[in-house]
Amino acid sequence: MKIIPAFFKPLPCLSPGKSLLLRILMVPNFFLTRAQGMENLCRGEGAKIYAFNHNNSLEALLVPVFIMYSLGGSAISFVIDWMYGKIPIIGNLMEMTEPVYVYHKRSRIPWIKKERRHLPPNNVIEQCAGKLRSGQSIGIFPEGKRNRNPEHLMKGRPGIGHIALLTGVPVIPVGIDFNSRTARNRIPVIGRIILRAGRPLHFRKESDEYRNILALDVGNRKEWPELHRLAEDVTHEIMLSLSGLSGKKYNHPCPELTDNRRKRTRKLEEQPCPV
Repeated sequence: MKIIPAFFKPLPCLSPGKSLLLRILMVPNFFLTRAQGMENLCRGEGAKIYAFNHNNSLEALLVPVFIMYSLGGSAISFVIDWMYGKIPIIGNLMEMTEPVYVYHKRSRIPWIKKERRHLPPNNVIEQCAGKLRSGQSIGIFPEGKRNRNPEHLMKGRPGIGHIALLTGVPVIPVGIDFNSRTARNRIPVIGRIILRAGRPLHFRKESDEYRNILALDVGNRKEWPELHRLAEDVTHEIMLSLSGLSGKKYNHPCPELTDNRRKRTRKLEEQPCPV
Protein backbone atom coordinates (compact mmCIF):
# COMPACT_ATOMS: atom_id res chain seq x y z
CA MET A 1 0.00 0.00 0.00
CA LYS A 2 1.43 3.38 -1.02
CA ILE A 3 1.05 5.46 2.10
CA ILE A 4 0.40 8.96 0.74
CA PRO A 5 -2.34 8.00 -1.77
CA ALA A 6 -3.91 5.67 0.78
CA PHE A 7 -3.97 8.40 3.41
CA PHE A 8 -6.18 10.52 1.16
CA LYS A 9 -8.59 7.76 0.21
CA PRO A 10 -12.16 9.14 -0.03
CA LEU A 11 -14.25 8.62 3.10
CA PRO A 12 -17.72 9.59 1.91
CA CYS A 13 -19.50 8.25 5.00
CA LEU A 14 -17.81 10.71 7.38
CA SER A 15 -17.76 14.42 8.06
CA PRO A 16 -14.47 16.25 7.39
CA GLY A 17 -13.56 16.25 11.09
CA LYS A 18 -14.22 12.55 11.59
CA SER A 19 -12.48 11.77 8.31
CA LEU A 20 -9.33 13.48 9.56
CA LEU A 21 -9.51 11.59 12.86
CA LEU A 22 -9.90 8.24 11.12
CA ARG A 23 -6.97 9.02 8.82
CA ILE A 24 -4.76 9.79 11.82
CA LEU A 25 -5.83 6.59 13.59
CA MET A 26 -5.11 4.68 10.38
CA VAL A 27 -1.43 5.71 10.24
CA PRO A 28 -0.09 2.71 12.27
CA ASN A 29 -1.95 0.37 9.92
CA PHE A 30 -0.09 1.79 6.92
CA PHE A 31 3.10 0.38 8.41
CA LEU A 32 1.87 -2.72 10.24
CA THR A 33 -1.10 -4.15 8.33
CA ARG A 34 -1.37 -5.93 5.00
CA ALA A 35 -4.68 -7.19 3.69
CA GLN A 36 -6.07 -9.72 1.26
CA GLY A 37 -9.60 -10.17 -0.04
CA MET A 38 -10.83 -6.74 1.01
CA GLU A 39 -13.28 -6.80 -1.91
CA ASN A 40 -15.28 -9.32 0.13
CA LEU A 41 -16.02 -6.76 2.83
CA CYS A 42 -18.67 -4.98 0.81
CA ARG A 43 -20.19 -7.86 -1.17
CA GLY A 44 -23.98 -7.60 -1.16
CA GLU A 45 -26.30 -4.97 0.23
CA GLY A 46 -27.31 -4.12 3.77
CA ALA A 47 -25.87 -4.76 7.20
CA LYS A 48 -23.33 -7.51 7.83
CA ILE A 49 -21.69 -9.36 10.69
CA TYR A 50 -17.89 -9.20 10.53
CA ALA A 51 -16.30 -12.07 12.45
CA PHE A 52 -12.64 -12.04 13.56
CA ASN A 53 -10.32 -14.34 15.47
CA HIS A 54 -8.62 -12.63 18.42
CA ASN A 55 -4.91 -12.71 19.30
CA ASN A 56 -3.78 -9.62 21.21
CA SER A 57 -4.90 -6.25 22.54
CA LEU A 58 -3.35 -4.13 19.79
CA GLU A 59 -5.42 -5.69 17.02
CA ALA A 60 -8.59 -4.80 18.92
CA LEU A 61 -7.67 -1.16 18.20
CA LEU A 62 -5.99 -1.40 14.78
CA VAL A 63 -8.27 -3.85 12.98
CA PRO A 64 -11.59 -1.98 13.50
CA VAL A 65 -9.95 1.19 12.17
CA PHE A 66 -8.57 -0.68 9.14
CA ILE A 67 -11.93 -2.27 8.32
CA MET A 68 -13.88 0.98 8.63
CA TYR A 69 -11.26 2.81 6.56
CA SER A 70 -11.50 0.11 3.88
CA LEU A 71 -15.28 0.61 3.81
CA GLY A 72 -14.97 4.34 3.16
CA GLY A 73 -15.66 5.34 6.75
CA SER A 74 -18.76 3.21 7.30
CA ALA A 75 -19.20 2.72 11.02
CA ILE A 76 -19.20 -0.78 12.48
CA SER A 77 -20.44 -1.39 16.01
CA PHE A 78 -17.96 -3.77 17.60
CA VAL A 79 -18.84 -6.06 20.47
CA ILE A 80 -16.08 -5.25 22.96
CA ASP A 81 -15.13 -5.60 26.60
CA TRP A 82 -16.75 -2.87 28.70
CA MET A 83 -13.42 -1.87 30.26
CA TYR A 84 -12.14 -0.52 26.92
CA GLY A 85 -14.87 2.10 27.13
CA LYS A 86 -13.53 3.35 30.47
CA ILE A 87 -9.98 4.02 29.26
CA PRO A 88 -9.40 7.77 28.73
CA ILE A 89 -9.19 8.81 25.06
CA ILE A 90 -9.51 5.20 23.82
CA GLY A 91 -12.95 5.00 25.40
CA ASN A 92 -13.98 8.26 23.74
CA LEU A 93 -12.87 6.95 20.36
CA MET A 94 -14.72 3.69 20.94
CA GLU A 95 -17.93 5.56 21.69
CA MET A 96 -17.85 7.10 18.22
CA THR A 97 -18.70 3.69 16.74
CA GLU A 98 -21.57 3.06 19.19
CA PRO A 99 -20.12 -0.26 20.42
CA VAL A 100 -21.97 -3.05 22.17
CA TYR A 101 -20.30 -3.67 25.52
CA VAL A 102 -20.10 -7.04 27.23
CA TYR A 103 -19.78 -7.13 31.01
CA HIS A 104 -18.48 -10.64 31.73
CA LYS A 105 -15.09 -9.60 33.11
CA ARG A 106 -14.41 -7.97 36.45
CA SER A 107 -11.98 -5.10 36.97
CA ARG A 108 -9.55 -4.83 39.86
CA ILE A 109 -9.42 -1.05 39.56
CA PRO A 110 -11.95 0.42 42.04
CA TRP A 111 -13.02 3.45 40.02
CA ILE A 112 -13.61 1.25 36.95
CA LYS A 113 -15.11 -1.66 38.88
CA LYS A 114 -18.06 0.39 40.10
CA GLU A 115 -18.99 1.16 36.48
CA ARG A 116 -19.56 -2.52 35.65
CA ARG A 117 -23.17 -3.32 34.80
CA HIS A 118 -24.95 -6.63 35.32
CA LEU A 119 -26.81 -7.61 32.18
CA PRO A 120 -28.09 -11.02 31.05
CA PRO A 121 -26.14 -12.61 28.14
CA ASN A 122 -29.10 -12.39 25.77
CA ASN A 123 -29.06 -8.60 26.19
CA VAL A 124 -25.97 -8.44 23.95
CA ILE A 125 -27.69 -10.62 21.34
CA GLU A 126 -30.73 -8.36 21.38
CA GLN A 127 -28.60 -5.20 21.08
CA CYS A 128 -26.69 -6.62 18.11
CA ALA A 129 -29.86 -7.82 16.41
CA GLY A 130 -31.41 -4.38 16.84
CA LYS A 131 -28.43 -2.68 15.22
CA LEU A 132 -28.43 -5.10 12.29
CA ARG A 133 -32.15 -4.62 11.70
CA SER A 134 -31.60 -0.86 11.60
CA GLY A 135 -28.92 -1.30 8.91
CA GLN A 136 -25.85 -1.02 11.18
CA SER A 137 -23.11 -3.62 10.66
CA ILE A 138 -21.44 -5.19 13.69
CA GLY A 139 -18.06 -6.75 14.40
CA ILE A 140 -17.54 -9.74 16.71
CA PHE A 141 -14.60 -11.73 18.06
CA PRO A 142 -16.40 -15.07 18.65
CA GLU A 143 -13.53 -16.58 20.63
CA GLY A 144 -14.57 -14.13 23.33
CA LYS A 145 -11.09 -13.28 24.59
CA ARG A 146 -7.47 -12.98 23.50
CA ASN A 147 -5.98 -16.24 22.30
CA ARG A 148 -2.19 -16.20 22.16
CA ASN A 149 -1.93 -19.81 21.02
CA PRO A 150 -0.13 -19.60 17.63
CA GLU A 151 -1.60 -22.84 16.28
CA HIS A 152 -5.17 -23.32 17.49
CA LEU A 153 -8.37 -21.29 17.68
CA MET A 154 -10.46 -21.39 20.82
CA LYS A 155 -13.99 -22.75 20.70
CA GLY A 156 -16.34 -20.16 19.24
CA ARG A 157 -19.07 -18.85 21.51
CA PRO A 158 -22.57 -19.41 20.09
CA GLY A 159 -23.72 -15.80 20.51
CA ILE A 160 -22.65 -14.99 16.94
CA GLY A 161 -24.72 -17.93 15.70
CA HIS A 162 -27.81 -16.70 17.54
CA ILE A 163 -27.35 -13.21 16.09
CA ALA A 164 -26.85 -14.47 12.54
CA LEU A 165 -29.89 -16.75 12.71
CA LEU A 166 -32.10 -14.21 14.46
CA THR A 167 -31.45 -11.56 11.79
CA GLY A 168 -30.61 -13.56 8.66
CA VAL A 169 -27.76 -11.21 7.68
CA PRO A 170 -24.56 -12.58 6.08
CA VAL A 171 -21.40 -13.20 8.08
CA ILE A 172 -18.06 -12.10 6.61
CA PRO A 173 -15.13 -13.93 8.24
CA VAL A 174 -11.90 -11.97 8.56
CA GLY A 175 -8.82 -13.89 9.67
CA ILE A 176 -6.11 -12.06 11.63
CA ASP A 177 -2.61 -13.49 11.21
CA PHE A 178 0.93 -12.33 11.98
CA ASN A 179 4.24 -12.75 10.19
CA SER A 180 5.80 -13.88 13.47
CA ARG A 181 3.18 -16.58 13.99
CA THR A 182 4.63 -18.65 11.18
CA ALA A 183 8.22 -17.39 11.38
CA ARG A 184 8.65 -17.68 15.17
CA ASN A 185 5.58 -19.69 16.23
CA ARG A 186 4.32 -16.98 18.56
CA ILE A 187 1.75 -14.21 18.74
CA PRO A 188 3.53 -10.86 19.18
CA VAL A 189 2.48 -8.01 21.42
CA ILE A 190 3.23 -5.68 18.50
CA GLY A 191 3.89 -7.07 15.05
CA ARG A 192 2.99 -7.00 11.38
CA ILE A 193 -0.63 -7.99 10.88
CA ILE A 194 -2.06 -9.91 7.94
CA LEU A 195 -5.82 -9.61 7.36
CA ARG A 196 -7.62 -12.05 5.09
CA ALA A 197 -11.29 -11.43 4.35
CA GLY A 198 -13.33 -14.39 3.13
CA ARG A 199 -16.51 -14.59 1.10
CA PRO A 200 -19.78 -13.92 2.92
CA LEU A 201 -21.42 -16.87 4.64
CA HIS A 202 -25.18 -17.04 4.20
CA PHE A 203 -27.51 -18.94 6.51
CA ARG A 204 -30.90 -18.02 5.06
CA LYS A 205 -32.59 -21.43 5.35
CA GLU A 206 -31.15 -22.00 8.80
CA SER A 207 -32.36 -18.54 9.82
CA ASP A 208 -35.89 -19.32 8.59
CA GLU A 209 -35.88 -22.54 10.62
CA TYR A 210 -34.59 -20.74 13.72
CA ARG A 211 -37.18 -17.99 13.52
CA ASN A 212 -40.01 -20.43 12.83
CA ILE A 213 -39.09 -22.35 15.98
CA LEU A 214 -38.83 -19.10 17.92
CA ALA A 215 -42.28 -17.97 16.72
CA LEU A 216 -43.89 -21.26 17.75
CA ASP A 217 -42.20 -21.24 21.13
CA VAL A 218 -43.38 -17.84 22.36
CA GLY A 219 -43.84 -17.80 26.12
CA ASN A 220 -41.92 -20.96 27.07
CA ARG A 221 -38.43 -22.41 26.85
CA LYS A 222 -39.13 -25.93 25.58
CA GLU A 223 -37.38 -25.38 22.25
CA TRP A 224 -34.45 -23.34 23.55
CA PRO A 225 -32.02 -26.31 23.46
CA GLU A 226 -32.82 -26.77 19.75
CA LEU A 227 -32.26 -23.06 19.05
CA HIS A 228 -28.95 -23.25 20.87
CA ARG A 229 -27.86 -26.28 18.84
CA LEU A 230 -28.70 -24.46 15.61
CA ALA A 231 -26.62 -21.50 16.78
CA GLU A 232 -23.72 -23.76 17.72
CA ASP A 233 -23.78 -25.37 14.28
CA VAL A 234 -23.61 -21.98 12.54
CA THR A 235 -20.87 -20.81 14.90
CA HIS A 236 -18.91 -23.97 14.06
CA GLU A 237 -19.03 -23.14 10.36
CA ILE A 238 -17.95 -19.55 10.99
CA MET A 239 -14.99 -20.76 13.05
CA LEU A 240 -13.96 -23.20 10.33
CA SER A 241 -13.86 -20.32 7.86
CA LEU A 242 -11.79 -18.27 10.31
CA SER A 243 -9.45 -21.23 10.65
CA GLY A 244 -8.61 -21.19 6.96
CA LEU A 245 -8.19 -17.41 6.93
CA SER A 246 -6.15 -17.05 10.13
CA GLY A 247 -3.86 -20.04 9.58
CA LYS A 248 -4.88 -21.58 12.91
CA LYS A 249 -6.49 -25.00 13.30
CA TYR A 250 -9.99 -25.48 14.67
CA ASN A 251 -10.16 -28.89 16.28
CA HIS A 252 -13.34 -28.59 18.31
CA PRO A 253 -15.98 -31.22 17.51
CA CYS A 254 -19.00 -30.52 15.38
CA PRO A 255 -22.20 -29.87 17.37
CA GLU A 256 -24.52 -32.86 17.65
CA LEU A 257 -27.24 -33.05 15.03
CA THR A 258 -30.83 -33.89 15.94
CA ASP A 259 -33.27 -35.87 13.80
CA ASN A 260 -35.48 -32.91 12.91
CA ARG A 261 -32.61 -30.77 11.63
CA ARG A 262 -31.89 -30.42 7.97
CA LYS A 263 -28.57 -31.95 6.92
CA ARG A 264 -26.50 -29.76 4.67
CA THR A 265 -23.36 -30.22 2.57
CA ARG A 266 -20.72 -27.51 2.72
CA LYS A 267 -17.10 -27.56 1.60
CA LEU A 268 -15.17 -27.07 4.82
CA GLU A 269 -11.47 -27.55 5.34
CA GLU A 270 -11.54 -29.12 8.80
CA GLN A 271 -13.97 -30.92 11.08
CA PRO A 272 -16.96 -30.79 8.70
CA CYS A 273 -20.32 -31.62 10.23
CA PRO A 274 -21.58 -35.07 9.15
CA VAL A 275 -23.92 -35.05 6.15
